[in-house]
Amino acid sequence: MTASPLPPSPPAPEAGWKLEHSYASLPAPLHRPWEPTPVEAPSLLVFNRTLACSLGLNPEALDSPEGAAIFAGNLLPPGASPLVQAYAGHQFGHLSILGDGRALLLGEQITPGGTRFDIQLKGSGPTPFSRGGDGRAALGPMLREYLISEAMHALGIPTTRSLAVVATGQPVFRNEPLAGAVLTRVAASHLRIGTFEWAAAKGERPLLEALTTYALQRHYPSVPPQETPALALLRAVAEAQASLLARWMQVGFVHGVMNTDNAAISGETIDYGPCAFIDRYDPQATFSSIDRSGRYAFAHQPFIAQWNLARFAEALLPLLHSEEKHAIELANAQLQHFHTQFDTHWADTLRAKLGLPGAEPDDTALAQELLDWMAATHADYTRTFRALSSEEALLQPPFEDPAFHAWHARWLSRRNRPGHPSHIPEIAAQQMRRHNPALIPRNHLVEEALTAATENDQLAPLHQLLEVLASPWDPLPGIPPRYLEPAPADAPPYRTFCGT
Repeated sequence: MTASPLPPSPPAPEAGWKLEHSYASLPAPLHRPWEPTPVEAPSLLVFNRTLACSLGLNPEALDSPEGAAIFAGNLLPPGASPLVQAYAGHQFGHLSILGDGRALLLGEQITPGGTRFDIQLKGSGPTPFSRGGDGRAALGPMLREYLISEAMHALGIPTTRSLAVVATGQPVFRNEPLAGAVLTRVAASHLRIGTFEWAAAKGERPLLEALTTYALQRHYPSVPPQETPALALLRAVAEAQASLLARWMQVGFVHGVMNTDNAAISGETIDYGPCAFIDRYDPQATFSSIDRSGRYAFAHQPFIAQWNLARFAEALLPLLHSEEKHAIELANAQLQHFHTQFDTHWADTLRAKLGLPGAEPDDTALAQELLDWMAATHADYTRTFRALSSEEALLQPPFEDPAFHAWHARWLSRRNRPGHPSHIPEIAAQQMRRHNPALIPRNHLVEEALTAATENDQLAPLHQLLEVLASPWDPLPGIPPRYLEPAPADAPPYRTFCGT
């Protein structure tokens, strides 16, 4: 008796890749074609199904061994044409020629709505820009970027996002052997201030002009055509950075490594190396183990953004005006205006956090008084602002302080202006809760989840934290109180590391 033939396997579902390559149309010095280096045993650890759907990708097709192979660099998706990007960067104030030393752009995914997003592998092996490095990434830093970038997205802050983390099955060697991983990063683009610094260093005007035109078309297409393109781009990027910095400070975020190669032209947050969130308020808070001088401390971030923009303006000088003196005047005028741009965004942010109607000249001073009190009493940044929307919370320590009571009376007097809805306490509380998160990625919880994943192969704490952080403004019902609380008072100072 002859056995019946097995029915054919159903065809694998289409993954939905629609990759284009507009960046590859730029002059060749800005990029080089390159292939990822395969890894031994790719295993998909974290996959962002929601993000995949928004990109027009099929999560059922990619949450699979084939997806793991793609996200590890062992298999190229249909339509991929991988390349590495060239860029420079002022790192802690010193210019270096860099480039994608451990990253690779697969292409630009076109979403169902027609939006273009870079799909980049990070940790995919050595490149021409590796400068002697192995081109690989350790698991802990890649999981950190996934976790923090998704938390930032939930907080409504412009950011690159993370589609997947794949374990490679082979170690990377830093101070000790560590598990290797590859992150798939999604970005509006990977154009950086450092990209323009690199183009300017080449001394080829057509190269800089092509890059400027491309950046405007991709990120700021509504710029009036009669404007000088380079000046229009400088203005647009300055505005985007001013808005971004105010949003960072709204939630107590410290980037930790604000080099010009980590300043995205799009206004997105990029590179989550030694980042952290402040618990006890300290304007001089810094966490990075390599930032020994506090250059990138919490309160310094707007000034560093302006410094980075100055480097951007220097790169664009040849295109700002044919006469260098006039070009410098135009650049300086915009750089000086950045103070006003940031101050406006920061004042609006503080008014929203305090539930203040309208705009009055003394609003920033009122907010600064609260910040000064928080610094003096080591009050928790997130919990203090959130508590202002709850009369019950204000009955708890540290709000019994007479100095706080005096400030509280001035604040209520300013907030409760007759004729504006915010003078109704519940309406004011609702408005404030939309601008003061209850949840942030608390540093000790992040480390707890990363330690469980990297040392004990337990991903449950990471997934639980991701689920909680997806609702930062309105916490999920019944979440454990530990997610809402700061680190214990006796916790040691928090330190972060770049991971390269």
